[in-house]
Amino acid sequence: MPTPPILKDPTQASRHNLDDYARCYASFDWQQAQAQIKGLGLALNIAYEAVDRHVEEGHGELVALRWLGKDGQQVDISYQQLMADTARFANLLASLDVQPGDTVFGLCHRVPQLYTALLGSLKFGAVFSPLFSAFGPEPIQARMAIGQAKVLVTSEALYRKKVQRWRHELPSLQQVLLFDIQGELPDGCLDLDALLPQASDDFSPHRSNPEDLALLHFTSGTTGKPKGAMHVHKAVIYHAYSGRMALDLQPGDIFWCTADPGWVTGTSYGIISPLCNRVTLIIDEQEFDPQHWYQLLARQRVNVWYTAPTAIRMLMKAGAALALGHDLSALRFMASVGEPLNPEAVLWGQQVFGMPFHDNWWQSETGGIMIANFAAEPVYPGSMGRPLPGIRAAIALHQPDGSIQISDSPNQIGELVLKPGWPSMFRGYLHEEARYQKCFVDGWYLSGDLARQDEHGFFWFVGRADDVIKSAGHLIGPFEVESVLMEHPAVAEVGVIGLPDEMAGEVVKAFVALKPGYEPDEALQLALLGHARSRLGPAVAPREIAFRHNLPKTRSGKIMRRLLKARELGLPEGDLSTLESDES
Repeated sequence: MPTPPILKDPTQASRHNLDDYARCYASFDWQQAQAQIKGLGLALNIAYEAVDRHVEEGHGELVALRWLGKDGQQVDISYQQLMADTARFANLLASLDVQPGDTVFGLCHRVPQLYTALLGSLKFGAVFSPLFSAFGPEPIQARMAIGQAKVLVTSEALYRKKVQRWRHELPSLQQVLLFDIQGELPDGCLDLDALLPQASDDFSPHRSNPEDLALLHFTSGTTGKPKGAMHVHKAVIYHAYSGRMALDLQPGDIFWCTADPGWVTGTSYGIISPLCNRVTLIIDEQEFDPQHWYQLLARQRVNVWYTAPTAIRMLMKAGAALALGHDLSALRFMASVGEPLNPEAVLWGQQVFGMPFHDNWWQSETGGIMIANFAAEPVYPGSMGRPLPGIRAAIALHQPDGSIQISDSPNQIGELVLKPGWPSMFRGYLHEEARYQKCFVDGWYLSGDLARQDEHGFFWFVGRADDVIKSAGHLIGPFEVESVLMEHPAVAEVGVIGLPDEMAGEVVKAFVALKPGYEPDEALQLALLGHARSRLGPAVAPREIAFRHNLPKTRSGKIMRRLLKARELGLPEGDLSTLESDES
């Protein structure tokens, strides 16, 4: 039986940005969202909407960025200061003979220079592409080559470790701006920390055409070279709108997005969306630590928290008692992104924080949250939620002739598809038009995810189309099996795969990492198998369970089912970078 929904207090609904879903969905048109954007006449600029407009409207003294350093240092950057800093960066680009439309890459940890560079590049009219700082030299080089990098902004340490040895192989790269220089400036590089204060803080944002390229987000997928998803300045309409609707952002909120800024989530909802909604953005340089996270939530009086299922599972593993003693009364809304959120994690949030985590769904290609559980609405644990007003989502059944048929039956499994037209929809894959066109059939965008829609209009994730297990005529989504096993008090993490079987085609195998205090013995293995069979039935439950101390994950925290399967079958694992996917 499905987990009953978590109901909200209806007296609190008026405090939220979306207080009547049915009415808003039925009456919505994109002019409503566009009216919230100030614009530059007929032009648009993401950086202007995120920073300068707030200063013009009298909110310059509000803290835009609060940076928390590893050493305990706190640096507050107001909207006024951020406007000046980004203007200096834009003027610096102009002095270096950079042209609007050139591509600036950022290879940075969570440091203020990244935020200045990203917004300054957009203010100038350049294209910005974030890089995940944990990538090795080869993934970085591949992305910068595809994107024809003109400028790189990075620290001296990252440059020497990951870029310096191959820089000469990338003729398009004309300028390297380094910060945090500890020794002698490397040849052919410029000192960003020295040059930036010398630049003028007076710069009028570039009056970009709404369809001008602004952001380049790379997503590896599962095979082949990285894909550069292209997003335009018009996307800011959706960034601002979806932050209000899906994350319930309100001016003056303290907002913490834990996603790394090298991924699309860390850019769209870790920088642009919150700033467009005039909030104070928390930037934490420290790595994950449960005690530190609870202290941050309490001390910074965080109102809205956007994190990842992996982090939530790690907090669960650390135990609910750790949250006791911290004043989390300022927390109003919690959301999750990156991969489907198990029902057990949603219920755990309700038990520990007095509110559920709200799952949502989107991709690098969509540029923003498409489906969400909203602040004033019931939460069905395990569901992705319902489409935002303005977004039309459906379940498509593929036909033998290559067309698709939109399902009109509740709970039918098919591919999740979207009707194009929202402002943040990607405009193509860089240099790969044919690959882009394959994403669309019969006027619908194909997500590559299998899902179902229930009778209430809520969408439920089943699995990636190439992850679904076909066993004895059943379509089994790994997420469903993983979620049931996560209900057991001994289980910290689960990865589920299908293995070849002569009779059934495939059988289900689960890999389980345990919480502290539990031993991986035969008794626990039998208990987990019994739990799964009682909840799922023998046709869907795992045939076998194997214990692992740790499960292989991508650098963004997703469990790598394909790597588990490759190891189990003795197949070559290949370059792990081809198995990476981004957080969306």
